[in-house]
Amino acid sequence: MGLIDRRMGIFLAGLFVLTVAIPYGNMAMEGQPVPSYVVSLLGKYLCYALLAVALDLVWGYCGILSLGHGAFFALGGYAMGMHLMREIGDRGVYANPELPDFMVFLNYDALPWYWYGFDMFWFACAMVLLVPGTLAFVFGWFAFRSRVTGVYLSIITQAMTYALMLAFFRNEMGFGGNNGLTDFKDVLGFDLQSDVTRAWLFGLSAFALACGLLLAKAITQSKLGQVLIAVRDAESRTRFLGYRVEEYKLFVFVVSAMMAGVAGALYVPQVGIINPGEFSPANSIEIVIWVALGGRGTLVGAALGAIIVATFQTVLTGWIPEIWLFALGALFVFVTIFLPKGVLGLIEGRQRGQATSRKRSADREDGLDLDVRPESMRGGGRP
Repeated sequence: MGLIDRRMGIFLAGLFVLTVAIPYGNMAMEGQPVPSYVVSLLGKYLCYALLAVALDLVWGYCGILSLGHGAFFALGGYAMGMHLMREIGDRGVYANPELPDFMVFLNYDALPWYWYGFDMFWFACAMVLLVPGTLAFVFGWFAFRSRVTGVYLSIITQAMTYALMLAFFRNEMGFGGNNGLTDFKDVLGFDLQSDVTRAWLFGLSAFALACGLLLAKAITQSKLGQVLIAVRDAESRTRFLGYRVEEYKLFVFVVSAMMAGVAGALYVPQVGIINPGEFSPANSIEIVIWVALGGRGTLVGAALGAIIVATFQTVLTGWIPEIWLFALGALFVFVTIFLPKGVLGLIEGRQRGQATSRKRSADREDGLDLDVRPESMRGGGRP
């Protein structure tokens, strides 16, 4: 099977059409039928979709239910946010060319050492990959070698992201405390508020999502992917066959963390803020709901589920914001009971059923007897 099967082809084609149509409707058509805020909003949805694909890679194909992927997403966002803060320079409220405004407000004497290099875009991009990847490597090295699996692994991933949230809330950490990083001006000299920049960021988000899907598909379709599925279905048996299960799990966990970091880096300039709330365990649990709704182990379904839930959240919070969490919980229960294969599984199941019905009808019209039971069981035998 190739990288682009039917479901992948349909999704990528739709993504391409969206990538062309949305910026065109925002900048080229009269009356601007697509407002600027919608471009950024849809770009945020695409970042969520990439994050969902990252989780589906480890959960759907390797059986690692991570409740800490929000941490990798947030770390990628902070890496890009630190670069955007350095880009402000002396245009901040306190006009300090070296220190961000929050550091001046908190009476910092000098820039902390871990902020060095973030004035360079290439360095920030490298940190977007290296910081989440390194955390995933260190965490996975100890967890997988200790053979922590199942609900215990899920709990410690959640504990990891909760610990990071508490740390980033502290002002002395040097990341803006509970206010986080905000008031970004531009990126690579381009105004973040301009329609052209919004369109480019939207296009980059779509491109990153497409690349993430193809990368995940390449991994899952390879021999490596077959071992990952074996680990998911029978880890002890796979280990007994001689495979170093820990190394396979560690590899895919690190790759998934890097994908989540890229999603966070593209999310920040479009939303305009990154704060410790992104580390919230509730956010990581919500990612699981995205994947479950779309269809675990499908990649495309995970991306679709993220877009559906994010759209639903935008509509519902604009209408009755106080019931959103209740609706999210009800959605998860509904999916678990009635849609075990997700929306994508439901759609494909109906399509297969319709195709089978059409084939049977055609066979009947051709005079074929589809009943393979013995004649004595058909309600009557030979006279």
